[in-house]
Parts: sequence; structure tokens; C-alpha cells
Amino acid sequence: MAQYRIFIVEDDPWYGEILQYHLSLNPDFEITRFSNAKDCLAALGQKPDLITLDYSLPDATGKDLLQKIKAFDASLPVIMISGQEDVSTAVGLLKLGAADYLIKDDNTKDLLWNAIIRIRENQALKQEVAQLREELGQRYDFSNLIIGNSPVIRRIFSLLEKAVRSNINVSITGETGTGKEVAARAIHYNSERKKKPFVAINMAAIPKDLLESELFGHEKGAFTGAVGRKTGKFEEAQKGTLFLDEIAELDISLQTKLLRVIQERELVRLGGSEKVTLDVRLIVATHKNLAEEVKKGNFREDLYYRIVGLPIELPPLRERGNDILLLAKHFLVSFTRTNKMPELQLSSGAKDKLMQYAFPGNVRELKAVMELAAVMCDGSEIQAEDLTFHALAAHHMLSGSEKTLKAYNREIISHFLRKYDGNVLKVAEKLDIGKSTIYKMIQDKQLLPDT
Repeated sequence: MAQYRIFIVEDDPWYGEILQYHLSLNPDFEITRFSNAKDCLAALGQKPDLITLDYSLPDATGKDLLQKIKAFDASLPVIMISGQEDVSTAVGLLKLGAADYLIKDDNTKDLLWNAIIRIRENQALKQEVAQLREELGQRYDFSNLIIGNSPVIRRIFSLLEKAVRSNINVSITGETGTGKEVAARAIHYNSERKKKPFVAINMAAIPKDLLESELFGHEKGAFTGAVGRKTGKFEEAQKGTLFLDEIAELDISLQTKLLRVIQERELVRLGGSEKVTLDVRLIVATHKNLAEEVKKGNFREDLYYRIVGLPIELPPLRERGNDILLLAKHFLVSFTRTNKMPELQLSSGAKDKLMQYAFPGNVRELKAVMELAAVMCDGSEIQAEDLTFHALAAHHMLSGSEKTLKAYNREIISHFLRKYDGNVLKVAEKLDIGKSTIYKMIQDKQLLPDT
């Protein structure tokens, strides 16, 4: 542990020596003593951790020196030691930033010892909190959190950066498993609200009759079983961010109340009358097309326009090309380190198998596949046979509306063109079709190489 550097400023040599001896009993303390203000100020560049300061000095008052120390470093704790018992003097010095005020008597050295220990513990706690915040900021750095370098992901990074510059509402769409909550957390923890709460609620996971209370809270006696006041998710997210996942599942009757809360920026708890003013940033997510839900009458149009804000559509994994391999390696490293396993590599056969799979479960499925492969692998290299898929790709492709064979062919070729960044020769080889067929479809505007 680094030594804790303490300056003692005391013009009485005898009293200064007593304080120095007493504090030196702690081997962690490094003590330097000064008899005047001038020498203390000249030594501030040595960056002391704490200063004890006599109120009466030959070349300055303790008040003047305190102000100069605080001007040099406002966070540097200063303990005033004085023979004056005047309360107004003590209060004045504390207002100027003194960490403590001690009266010179027989107990001073013990009080000083306790005060320094307390201040040191508080400094260590603040340093730990600052370090955790720094680590949190690094953890939610976009490029660390969302692994990938494909053009579609670079566009997502650009949108996320725009989202953190203001408090605009954000709507995140994408298939299940694409990382909508991850993106929401990344926005929050890179925004000016990052020191305040991030509160998430899945609208599909809460029964309809409980959801109003979960969102807006309730008062005691609001309904049977309401034995006390409950704070809702909106209040929990005060000054921070509220993430409403699967917003399309919200019952139409509650959509009206949600709209009013968003418009008025205030709510009334269930069974209450008190208005609670809100300052909450809203991020919503859904795997459904909200505009289509509006057309079907399942979602209020006015609420849609209130929450859509900055729309961010997360791409499915099958459209992210080589990001699949980057993510696969990332999940492998993470899993083997967590489980204290030897480092594993991907064989060329395993890479090909990963790139040819459609991943209907997206990033979430890839993570599960790689973790299982790490367990099944017998050597230092994951082989193709170690990769186990759950045969959902065909179902995923065919589970939508019925299409013609020509439409399916166009969809398949478009998918592989995206996967291989428009490389027609590569796509022709993978699908075992003539490159002229693809070029003709592009020429006839049936598909584009960058679709």
C-alpha cells in the first residue's frame, strides 16, 4: 500500500513534534512538518493526501492559508486545529471547505488520529467509486460491447453515438436475440444520465392486471393486497433511463395512460391523487414492426409517434458477414477464461459451418452454440462436428408469408450477396449456380449486390 502523505503546519515546535510523533506511530503515514504558510504552499507540488493546519501562523491566518490550499486543490482535505473555541469561527472554516475543526487540548491527538482515519477511508471509497464508474464506462464502450466491423454494425455505432448526444426517445427494433437491451444499456451508460438508474421492464413478462402498478406504482389500499406504497418503474428511473422492452405487447388500455404520462411528464400512482413530476429518458424495443401494429389497430398511432424518436434497427446476425466469426471467437475466449479452460481455436471447417448457418436465434444463439462447442471439443481446435445447431434455420426462412419459388430464390441470393459483401463469384460458388444468373438478376433490378 502506498504511504499516506500528511503535512502538519504548526508554528509551535513542541506541539508540532507531539502531533508528528503520534501520527508516525502508523507506519502507513509519511509526515512532513512546516512552521509557516510560505513553506507549506511551496511544497504543495509534492501532492500531500491531507494537511493539518494551525489556525494562527506567523505569516498568515489559517483562514487565508486554507483558501489558498483549496484554490490549489479543492479536493485536498484540510483539518483545522485551533486554540479558539468560537463556534462561528469553526462554522466559517467548515463553510470554506475544511474537512474538520479540532480544539487544542489533551484529546486533540486522539481526535486527530480518528479524523484522519475517517477521511482516508472516505477518500478510498470515493476513489473506488470513481474507478468503478470508469470501468463501467469502458464496459459499455460501443466497440467493446457490440462486437463487429461489418458495414451494418458501423452504421449502428453511428446511430448510437447520435442517441447519446441528446435526451431524444429511442426505439430499437430487431429480431429476438440481436441485442436490443445491450444497445439500450450502451446508450444510457454513455449518456449524461449514466450516473442515474437504468431500469428495464419486459412488457410481455408482466401479467396485464399487474403491469399498471409495475409501471406507475400504487398507494396503500389501492387494491386487495396493496399493504403499502409501491414505487413504479417510472419513479425508479428518475433522472435516468427507462427501458420498455417488447413495447408492442402493451395492452391497448394501458397505452392510453402511458401516452398521458409521456406527454405530461408526470404520473399519479394507482389509488392516489398526488402528482409525481418525472425526468426520465425513454428507450423502447420490440421485435415487431410497430408501424404495422398501428395499421392493424393493435397500437395507438399517437403513442407510436411519441415513442419512435430515433429509430435504430439492429440487423440479424445472418446479414453481418464476418462478424459471425469475430463474435464466435469473442464468445470462445470469454467462456474458456471464465471456466479456466485452455484456449481454443476455430478450424477452417468450423468457420465454414458457422458462415453457412442462418442463425435464426441471432447473437444469443451463436453464444450458446460456441459455449457448447467449447465443452464438446476434445482438442485445442474446435472442429465442424463440435458445432451443434438446433435446425431452426429452415423453419425461420419458411415461417413467414407464403412466396413464389422465384421470390424465395431472390431472397436466398440476396442473403448470400449481403453475407459476402456483394462478391458475385463467391455467391455463385457457394450456391452452385452460374454467375451470369446473378448478374442478369442484378441487371433486371430483381436484386442489388448491396441489398
